[in-house]
Amino acid sequence: MTTAVASSPLTAADRCDRCGAQAYLRVELQSGGELLFCAHHAREHGDKLKKIAVNVVDETHKLTGTPAQAPDDEH
Repeated sequence: MTTAVASSPLTAADRCDRCGAQAYLRVELQSGGELLFCAHHAREHGDKLKKIAVNVVDETHKLTGTPAQAPDDEH
């Protein structure tokens, strides 16, 4: 299994196959198909996915950025 970040970027339209949340992990399978997972389900099923994956696009690093803050309310 290899891990890639650049092959085919995930977008906000890509949804987790388990729960429908935004996908941050694409698993390309030996059979030629692919699975998409949110970070939660990627962690939950990670060990099993490693056994069947040919390639993994992992963009979970996007979740650790500093959240945007609303501007202070000026009176």
